[in-house]
Amino acid sequence: MSRVEGAMGIAAVERDTGLAKDTLRVWERRYGFPVPVRDAKGERLYPPEQVDKLRLIRRLLDLGKRPAAIVAADTETLLALLDAARAPAAEGGAAVEPSLLQYVCLHRRAELAVALQQLLLKQGLQRFVAETVAPLNEAVGEAWLRGELDVADEHLYTEQVQNVLRGAIVSHPLAAGQPRVLLTTLPDELHVLGLLMVEATLVPEGANCVSLGTQTPLADIPAAAQAGAFDVVGLSFSAAYPPRRALEALRQLRDALPPEVALWAGGSALRGQRRQPEGVRLFDGLDDVAAAVRAWRAARPVPPPR
Repeated sequence: MSRVEGAMGIAAVERDTGLAKDTLRVWERRYGFPVPVRDAKGERLYPPEQVDKLRLIRRLLDLGKRPAAIVAADTETLLALLDAARAPAAEGGAAVEPSLLQYVCLHRRAELAVALQQLLLKQGLQRFVAETVAPLNEAVGEAWLRGELDVADEHLYTEQVQNVLRGAIVSHPLAAGQPRVLLTTLPDELHVLGLLMVEATLVPEGANCVSLGTQTPLADIPAAAQAGAFDVVGLSFSAAYPPRRALEALRQLRDALPPEVALWAGGSALRGQRRQPEGVRLFDGLDDVAAAVRAWRAARPVPPPR
């Protein structure tokens, strides 16, 4: 048995870093990192320095890096990669309202909720997602990496943004037209915020969206799509989801869905993927989502009235 002061169990590491347990185990076998010790029951324990490195890796994944290029690298290399990746993002990204990040750091839940609602009213739903939520996600991630926020702070932020987005989606006029879009994630994909951001982008385009939430078994999705007469199935994959596993799941799902049902997918795990599964549309960003709705409609002219 090994004892390491401050070591964390695998469930705690998953909560802290957002990296799924299965991902950590796969990396351990494939890349030789992380290297957990074992407790008296044989359970994995991760020393603090390994958790810190996993946080760096998670941040680089969010910025579009691939696991194969970074998981086995040393901490100094990861820090250099992070500095290089952050510079162009900061130059081209939207500015973050400083008070929003301050409210998160100071645990000022009520003020954060009010500020988010005010920006939503000012910007409208689509602009709010693109110009406030997306860059704020990046800023919160940076603050978390610098140690200015802990996992509880990040969860507080995520909860508030989810509440605002859900409220805005529910209050938006319900679209009865097409496309009808079924949204979900696969098992081991715990992150719902990306799914909500997609829904908040689709709803103002007039898409009729139904979300199953997270972690729907792959085998259940085709049946749900057919039962609800959906035109599109949309999946979200965060940076913590293994890209190869995501692509294989999309291939399986494409084969199981009727050919007339479109399959769309996006998220950090799929960003920059060159080999798109046949019959699957991958999105690099939220702008692609709105464009996909317009392209879908253009390919299906409305029949003339009888």
